Amino acid sequence: MALTDLMVRNVKPVDKQQKLFDERGLYLLVTPAGGKWWRLKYRFGGKEKSLSMGVYPDVGLKDARERRDAARKLLANGVDPGIERKVQKAAANERTANSFETVAREWYAKHAPGWAPSHSEKVIRRLERDVFPWIGTRPIADVKAPELLAVLRRIEDRGVLETAHRALQNCGQVFRYAVATGRAERDPSGDLRGALPPWRSEHYASITEPIKVAEMLRAFDAFTGTFVVQCALRLAPLWFVRPGELRKAKWAEFDLDRAEWRYTVTKTKSEHIVPLAIQAVTTLRALHALTGNREYVFPGRDVKKPMSEAAVNAALRRMGFDTKTEITGHGFRAMARTILHEQLRFPPDVIEHQLAHKVPDALGTAYNRTRFIDQRRAMMQAWADYLDALKAGAKVVPIGIASN
Repeated sequence: MALTDLMVRNVKPVDKQQKLFDERGLYLLVTPAGGKWWRLKYRFGGKEKSLSMGVYPDVGLKDARERRDAARKLLANGVDPGIERKVQKAAANERTANSFETVAREWYAKHAPGWAPSHSEKVIRRLERDVFPWIGTRPIADVKAPELLAVLRRIEDRGVLETAHRALQNCGQVFRYAVATGRAERDPSGDLRGALPPWRSEHYASITEPIKVAEMLRAFDAFTGTFVVQCALRLAPLWFVRPGELRKAKWAEFDLDRAEWRYTVTKTKSEHIVPLAIQAVTTLRALHALTGNREYVFPGRDVKKPMSEAAVNAALRRMGFDTKTEITGHGFRAMARTILHEQLRFPPDVIEHQLAHKVPDALGTAYNRTRFIDQRRAMMQAWADYLDALKAGAKVVPIGIASN
């Protein structure tokens, strides 16, 4: 006699297991604890077997019968439904193990150690915020171009087109890694070329007019914030290093007697030398009296850590500078590059080496920390003298040096 919904709902547990049979091998197993399990009794290869059809009430009588019928169709085709379920489960587990997020995190873990910390943080934050919530659980081999485009459109709709382009770039890197490791057949990001509106990278805001540079330097001298931040403001134009390298400078890297700062460039992982002008050494000796017993030259509120990533830009805004349109902590590099070449007539190769840029020479050498070191030492002192003269309101005459 076939079961009914009322019978299944009202059956009570007893002190031993009960089996309430429906039709074509389906039955309800009722445990003494009150659990109700659907089972299918069938024979395959001359052996009697049992297959779970789900738990009541999550799976009702109608659904259990549909699952039974699907299993019996497999039997009719010579397939053991129990084995088929194990195969499907294994395939599902494999797809989960090869989800977009799993592969992306594996790709990230292999590449992040070679990146600058700030870059690696941006990459993983971008993936976690803008990509994983939408396709993170999808098998990477199943993600197609339209689905990826939908993810990018959500970013674009927020008005951050640059982020959308960078997310597309990162996704392409993940897909190509999946192809290389046998988890995907192709990279669908290539199909989206031209799908996003074009975006052009904007340069960091920078002041390159000598008169305005002079005004900025005088504002630095009048800064009323902490002495540590004021020193950072004074030294940032003199050194024109990347903001992260400035704020993470360590006393152990400095030799004030030799007037040198030696450190590893975060972006290229190469050794770099910054010759210290007399003005820089003077500022550092004054600052050493305050922070010389610390690891970092510019410690933050927590003296065991460097000052905040936003400290210099916050100070610039406090003095009335717009860090989006006028000057930013990274803008001192463009300021120095422009004025050293256009006003002081220093050779581009000397300037680029001091900027720690990889500029191949005729022999293919990308960067050498000691190349042009004498010219760079002279340039850094001339640059500091030039800035002092600007600040004092003097008329500065280009001096330049010849390159080797």
